[in-house]
Amino acid sequence: MKKHKKAPILSAGVIVVRKDEDGKWRFLLLRAFGYWDFPKGIVEPGEDPIDAAKRETREETTITDLDFKWGYDFRETGPYNRGRKIARYYLAETKTKDVSLPVNPEIGKPEHDGFKWATYEEALKLVAPRVRQALEWAKKTIGA
Repeated sequence: MKKHKKAPILSAGVIVVRKDEDGKWRFLLLRAFGYWDFPKGIVEPGEDPIDAAKRETREETTITDLDFKWGYDFRETGPYNRGRKIARYYLAETKTKDVSLPVNPEIGKPEHDGFKWATYEEALKLVAPRVRQALEWAKKTIGA
């Protein structure tokens, strides 16, 4: 009997960037379980991935002023979490500098234990290998 392979779960998020006082681009990274990544989460049934990406960014960082000035193009990671998940990243600019890591009511604490506005070079060293391709795409797109 042949096993049916389930399609990977789609996670959607935003590579959030902002220009600092020196005019340099910074990338928002969140840390959970020792890993640095961009804000993202599971696309709910019937939810459009871009809407999930915006919702997850708002829920995880309180950032709401996302400007998708480069359009709604995206990059996806290869399968991870034993092939069960794929992450899709969009790219948006924010003017918000102050980030909050609010408590997730389902788990009673914030989903992340830290955040950082990183330069491209810092981000490249911190993110997991599966995320690097999306980071490189974002850097090229914004012209950093």
